[in-house]
Amino acid sequence: MTSADLTPQTPAPAGGIAPEALDAILRDNFAPWIQRLGLRVEEAGERRTVLRLPWSDELAREGGGLSGQAMMAAADTATALAVCAARGGFVPMTTVQQSTTFQRPVSGRDVLVDVRITKLGRTLAFAEITLTAEGAAEPAAQATTVYALLG
Repeated sequence: MTSADLTPQTPAPAGGIAPEALDAILRDNFAPWIQRLGLRVEEAGERRTVLRLPWSDELAREGGGLSGQAMMAAADTATALAVCAARGGFVPMTTVQQSTTFQRPVSGRDVLVDVRITKLGRTLAFAEITLTAEGAAEPAAQATTVYALLG
């Protein structure tokens, strides 16, 4: 069974797909090392998707802060899933550009990865991503991405 065969257990939002379907896309189409991040879809919509990056000591760098590489991988993966949500299912794509600015450290807390699709064209998708430690008022990092849609 593929993610395209899934019947969502909860109603999909207008123009999007259910979070459970995006979790299945993540499970079925992403590399094992991405899956070890433990990302979970919290919200899915036509132009906005939110994932949770659970805190893990394995993702911390020396000094106890969450590594930038883990946050960048989470932002990249969350963008791909947001594009899938906007398109209504899995589509082949590749990252063309990603720029990330780190603003404050995260230690001992999950990170919410909030993706907003700013333009979804036939061949390119653009997104803005905010990564915020759970319960924090200010972002830990912000990113922008550009994706080439291959199918």
